Amino acid sequence: TGRDPVELTRDVAIRFNNVYGETFKVPQAYIPRVGARIMSLQDPTSKMSKSDKDPNGCVHLLEKPEDIMRKFKRAVTDSDTSENCVRFDPAEKPGVANLMQIYSCATGKSFDEIEKDFLGKGYGAFKTAVGEAVVEQLRPIREEAERLTADKAYLESVYKDGAQKASYLAEKTLRKVYKKVGFVAR
Repeated sequence: TGRDPVELTRDVAIRFNNVYGETFKVPQAYIPRVGARIMSLQDPTSKMSKSDKDPNGCVHLLEKPEDIMRKFKRAVTDSDTSENCVRFDPAEKPGVANLMQIYSCATGKSFDEIEKDFLGKGYGAFKTAVGEAVVEQLRPIREEAERLTADKAYLESVYKDGAQKASYLAEKTLRKVYKKVGFVAR
């Protein structure tokens, strides 16, 4: 259907709960004010997606810092060369607005602060700063992933332990579902 698996699962849980009573916990969405919808670095009118046809449009969590920097330096902006070219205007400057959202998420700075910081500096300095902020934001994730994947024995023990816990919890919920639906449990 093209729908997000999480949305689909959420819908099934809601429908089941409506028919059979509270059985599944339905998670509530958290939608931040800034950064809820990050757009492609190469096509700022399309949502950033790991399935983007252009590999430079999306940043992956475990990418090498130099690859992330390259993507941000190639990010689409526009041809504005004025002193205040870094300004938040989604209608007129979707590429810049997208980069400003990313930078705001990574640094906590407001759009006004970003505009002031880059007044007269141009896109090159701005794109570099956005790339560096994202690299720094992702650094702990990348380092921890590298540390964890280096210890294969530990990962296998975590997989097995997690599988046992998940099986136990799933079996408990499945028994409730069988009872509510009228199936005879084995």
